[in-house]
Amino acid sequence: MIKANGSQIITKLLELEGVELVAGIPGGSILPLYDQLNKSNIRHVLVRHEQAAGFIAQGMTRSTGKPAVCMATSGPGAMNLLTAIADARCDSVPIIAFTGQVNSSLIGTDAFQEADTFGLSFPITKHSVMVKNAAELLEVIPKAFQIAQSGRPGPVLIDVPRDVQLQEVEFEKWPEIKNENNTSLKIKFETSKEELEKKSAEIAAMLLNSKKPVLYLGGGCNDEKSSEEIKKLLKIFDAAVVTSLMGIGAVSRSAENNFGMVGMHGSYAANRAIHDADVVFAMGVRFDDRATGVIAKFCPDAKIIHIDIDAAEINKILPSSISVVSDIKKALPVLIEKIENTKNTTELGECKIARFQWIEQLKKIFAESESVELGRPENASSVNPRKFIKEIPLAAEKAGLKESDIIVTTDVGQHQMWSAQYYPVEHPRQFLTSGSLGTMGFGLPVALGAALANPEKRIVCISGDGSILMNVQEMATLAELNLNVTVIVLQNGSLGMVRQQQEYLFDKNYSASIFSKVPDFLKVAEGFGIDGVDAGKDENWQEKAFAPGPHFVKLDISMDENVLPFVKAGSANIDALRN
Repeated sequence: MIKANGSQIITKLLELEGVELVAGIPGGSILPLYDQLNKSNIRHVLVRHEQAAGFIAQGMTRSTGKPAVCMATSGPGAMNLLTAIADARCDSVPIIAFTGQVNSSLIGTDAFQEADTFGLSFPITKHSVMVKNAAELLEVIPKAFQIAQSGRPGPVLIDVPRDVQLQEVEFEKWPEIKNENNTSLKIKFETSKEELEKKSAEIAAMLLNSKKPVLYLGGGCNDEKSSEEIKKLLKIFDAAVVTSLMGIGAVSRSAENNFGMVGMHGSYAANRAIHDADVVFAMGVRFDDRATGVIAKFCPDAKIIHIDIDAAEINKILPSSISVVSDIKKALPVLIEKIENTKNTTELGECKIARFQWIEQLKKIFAESESVELGRPENASSVNPRKFIKEIPLAAEKAGLKESDIIVTTDVGQHQMWSAQYYPVEHPRQFLTSGSLGTMGFGLPVALGAALANPEKRIVCISGDGSILMNVQEMATLAELNLNVTVIVLQNGSLGMVRQQQEYLFDKNYSASIFSKVPDFLKVAEGFGIDGVDAGKDENWQEKAFAPGPHFVKLDISMDENVLPFVKAGSANIDALRN
């Protein structure tokens, strides 16, 4: 028989799951677990705010696909963690969160640092559980990892009272840990193999008879294996490609038929393509309001093919002509085989010519529109933030880095949209950003997580002077860990995206969006022990910014710089303001 207490069980099972690093902050209700953690082989990263622990876990997971772990104590510690957990839920990121809880006997008595973590977390997790007996951990933890990764991924929270962490139990053996490719939990309502064969034949016929087909790719396509299957599809079938914000990287930006991101700030060519399409093949993507705008004007004349791992997303916003509930990696090989085996007919030949001509048209529109959209206001400063972001890989090359050596994280705001529009993302998991929840303060701690999981890479965090201050305390963690992270802050003295919307939608009534005092960010960085450089004044900033270790870059930009295109409420995406 094996004897172990709750803390020992948690630590051992994390080791068996292959967890090598966790992030968090200790506190009274989780101290027993921390006592055991310090005796294990698991490395702990001490953050300065619990929200950052959740985002560090996200950075590790988003950049690798493997679930990462974060921890917090009861009450305010757990509540600080919830924003990062909600963000993970919205963007389908599989992280595991452990929270301490007050002793079981004190639950419901308004004890010191007591909060209903389970109740608070229930709507914002894929699964959450409060453990009432240490023996339950033997089942709860392996199941948590399975749930987080199976089907549509998402965060799982495990709340463990202090006395349960100390409770000793006996059991015969440690549970068998199943890896991510051997999960016992199947996709709910998954399309059967026989039905997949039938529907793939129907999809192949619909695509081959289309004249203006668009592949609409989302976060469910943004991994190495899915990306490879999409490349195979595009080799045998000529279609326009557009992405959601979360789909950036599923197809390389330099790919011939990639017309960029759709939506409120999407490229004109991408929005034009999906508006004019006769078939929209949506893969691993929701029809999110920021992407579609007015739903009736999004793809008004298109038949929709929708493949998604989450049955709840099928027909939720737009009705599909053909739908498949499946992992993209599983469905696409079947479809590709059906397309390859379909014999060409005269009608299909005509469609092929029409597709070629339409895509050539879109390429011209894309080239023309990008030059317009790269433009700027007449009264702007000499620095163009779009051009600056687009040329970051070239700047890094001067320090000896290759494009593939870089992972980009962003905060939320104008800099995020400029990065999504212009940073040349060439690979899956290369562009990490907060999508559905749009969480300011996301970029820096996620960069730390990505750097911890990818020590051979250079992580570039692109932020603004509004967002960076929301988790600026993690500069201390960055300096302490001495990670290869370059933080770039575009400084315009305002909450840029808020100010922009007030300009266009509220008659320039700039309410609480312009700062009366802006910190000296270079001195702030210096105070944390990180070298800083002003990219607007130092011609050799690149060599300093991309040298080994952490670095901080400030760039002053004009407050008048706006993110364009911009779709006003009630307008179709193709009617966006463009200059």
